[in-house]
Amino acid sequence: QVQLEESGGGLVQAGGSLRLSCAGSGRTLSTYAMGWFRRAPGKEHEFVGAISWRGSTNYADSVKGRFTISRDNAKNTVYLQMNSLKPEDTAVYYCATGSSYEYTERYGYEHWGQGTQVTVSS
Repeated sequence: QVQLEESGGGLVQAGGSLRLSCAGSGRTLSTYAMGWFRRAPGKEHEFVGAISWRGSTNYADSVKGRFTISRDNAKNTVYLQMNSLKPEDTAVYYCATGSSYEYTERYGYEHWGQGTQVTVSS
């Protein structure tokens, strides 16, 4: 069974940067596609982006050009680098394992972490 733990969230001013980490345990993440989602207060989960086991990436239009997903299989960790943050990026961010990085809906992902809060002040 895979366990995922996100970290790196916090409070940042608009225009700033954060790097989120998603550490896996119990099983290697190297054979999974990995997705990042976020959930703002009162809203549904929103796809942020995903990375294939080979390193191909797929991003939501709202973050394209600002966010970058990478992975370090040796560390069993996936990263979400967030630059040029905006107040509308405020949300709890989750990582999840999937079978394809092209999936953009929650049902395409199986194992989920508990999330990390990102707050962007204006």
